Amino acid sequence: MYAKPDSTTMKSRVARAGDAMDAALKSLSYRGEGNGLDRGGLDGRDLGQSLTGMRNDNRPVDDGRPAPVEIAPAPASATRVPDGIETGRPSRAEAEAAVRTLLRWAGDDPNREGLRDTPARVTKAFGQLFGGYEMDAEALLARVFEEVEGYSDIVLVRDIPFYSHCEHHMVPFMGLAHIAYYPTRGVVGLSKLARVVDTFARRLQTQETMTAQIADVIESILKPRGVAVMVEAEHLCMAMRGVQKAGVSTITSQFRGVFKDDASEQVRFLTLVRGGTK
Repeated sequence: MYAKPDSTTMKSRVARAGDAMDAALKSLSYRGEGNGLDRGGLDGRDLGQSLTGMRNDNRPVDDGRPAPVEIAPAPASATRVPDGIETGRPSRAEAEAAVRTLLRWAGDDPNREGLRDTPARVTKAFGQLFGGYEMDAEALLARVFEEVEGYSDIVLVRDIPFYSHCEHHMVPFMGLAHIAYYPTRGVVGLSKLARVVDTFARRLQTQETMTAQIADVIESILKPRGVAVMVEAEHLCMAMRGVQKAGVSTITSQFRGVFKDDASEQVRFLTLVRGGTK
């Protein structure tokens, strides 16, 4: 068991500690218009004058030790978002820097002669390969030719070649698109259907989404009695990597209006796509 502390002894210790504190406070003084800071008490004005001479520049006291090695400040780009990102799109220089990074990650030297201009070439190529983001499919279909002598039967444009990129691996897939529709208020220029395919193909895509997008925009703008879209493609992400099965075709289709409601219309469409007549 611990002995109970002697209250008299504790009081004397506290008194001695208080005397020591008083002595320490009286010894403090700061340069500031000759005013000293002691325990005698200072009003607000005197306290302000006394503190004017206090050291507040955070400089270390010179204690004879060697000065620490200075570290270069971080670049501005390390503490702020680049201007190109702030506006929603990186600059061309940032895109080229990203290509150089990928080249180094792949294990090659972006500074060697054969790769020195590759970042600029890739960036320029991306502008074309993904130019669909700058294209408006709805605007392409805005002009309709109504003077078609009352034509209301099927219009089919088949074997439209396209090149796209899988959004999962950014590896190309390519093939043919076939589009058919039954006009109601006129027909659209045939080249416009091919341009609609390019608009959606020249984006990061899945084949299923691209097929639906083509059908959606034609149905929305032209208001036809029916729309049929079929896409056949080979995916290099399946041929070059993964299971590595070349020559495999993927077929997707979308039927709207009479093509969806009438199975015989689907048969007619598929027959015409395969080269027959009916």
